[in-house]
Amino acid sequence: MGTDKKADFSDVSASVTSTEQIVQKADFSDVTASVTSTEQIVSEQQYTVQKGDNLSRIAKHLLGDANAWKQIFEANRDALDDPDKIFPGQVLRIPPRQA
Repeated sequence: MGTDKKADFSDVSASVTSTEQIVQKADFSDVTASVTSTEQIVSEQQYTVQKGDNLSRIAKHLLGDANAWKQIFEANRDALDDPDKIFPGQVLRIPPRQA
């Protein structure tokens, strides 16, 4: 076997150009936002059942509509099996008033 000379690549250079367009990133630094609402923010409240209470009476007193007893019942399904079986001292969640 003879002495093989290695290829000399020391003077080789390369460059890559692309046809892809350079897109500037969107600048949102001057964007502002605000939200206003005339709706009153009302959070869930609690009510302790008194002697003689029923869900309709509580709904009328706290929500302004006796028929809203269903919303009170649904909000307390974890503690109530029957809407007619509430007792004094029991604490109920009262959902926000429906518009």
